Amino acid sequence: MLVLSAPSGTGKTTLAKNIIEEDEHISLSISCTTRSKRPNEIDGKYYFFKTREQFQKQIDNDEFLEYAEIFGEFYGTLKKQVLDKLKKGEDVLFDIDWQGHRQLSAIARSDVASVFLLPPSKEALLQRLKARNQDNSEIIQYRMERADEEISHWHEYDYIIINRDIKQSTEKLLSVLRAERLRKERRTGLNDFVASLIHEKFVKSKVV
Repeated sequence: MLVLSAPSGTGKTTLAKNIIEEDEHISLSISCTTRSKRPNEIDGKYYFFKTREQFQKQIDNDEFLEYAEIFGEFYGTLKKQVLDKLKKGEDVLFDIDWQGHRQLSAIARSDVASVFLLPPSKEALLQRLKARNQDNSEIIQYRMERADEEISHWHEYDYIIINRDIKQSTEKLLSVLRAERLRKERRTGLNDFVASLIHEKFVKSKVV
């Protein structure tokens, strides 16, 4: 499970999209949310859009791997969706905040690799939020005020990427993904391979 977190406007969604396009062995975990659907968003592709009553029922039924309230709306990851993918040997990318990261790490730390994305500056963050053209000035101001709180959790993550250039950041995140796949504890069948390698017989060359 690869977790990607960042303050709003840092480029997290674009980076996640790039990773999914670049690597066929990882897919995005689609979160449930109570927030309103934005233009061009498709239910079941970007999010599963729920009413607060539906979301609360899923909480009561223990259907979430993690969930959190962000900017007054709930977001959560369904257990079944993620576990089905992991059982098939697929990696799963999580676009979640520090609260979700803490919950995932608490229940499956050895299966989680986490990356925190930082903006190059507060000014750059503000300009990106404005350029998205998704929020009014009050919401942008609120997101800027929340940025410090989110950034304060950077030290809880395994890797840090400062997103000065989206192409370079994509390559860095791909490097993290590839390196994490090479960890010995994640290499299925590695113990058997090494054991067979050690016990493999070979013919000694004749000394000339």
